Amino acid sequence: MKFVGSILLIAVLAAVVAWFLPWWTVAIVAFIIGGQSKHAFLAGFCGVALCWLVAALFRDMANDHILSIRMAVLFKLPNYGLFICVTVLIGGLIGGLSAWSGGLLMKSQR
Repeated sequence: MKFVGSILLIAVLAAVVAWFLPWWTVAIVAFIIGGQSKHAFLAGFCGVALCWLVAALFRDMANDHILSIRMAVLFKLPNYGLFICVTVLIGGLIGGLSAWSGGLLMKSQR
């Protein structure tokens, strides 16, 4: 599967799955889809990070940044943009590590 196609497929399927199921189910999507990519970690990282970025911005703009500002203050971050960046980084790491695990499982079965 092409690299960009893997990223977009992970992002779209992760968004659909996360809409109906708990947040950690995006790792299952990245495990299955990203495991088929040559650059599994990067595909999973970018796919889930893109999904979480869109979701965070969509929800953040809907409430005029009120929640993200309060969460940034709670975590002693200088602004709400940095809080969103940390959120996207955590999501990307979850996706990347699970896709990498899927890739290693596929290699072990060859």
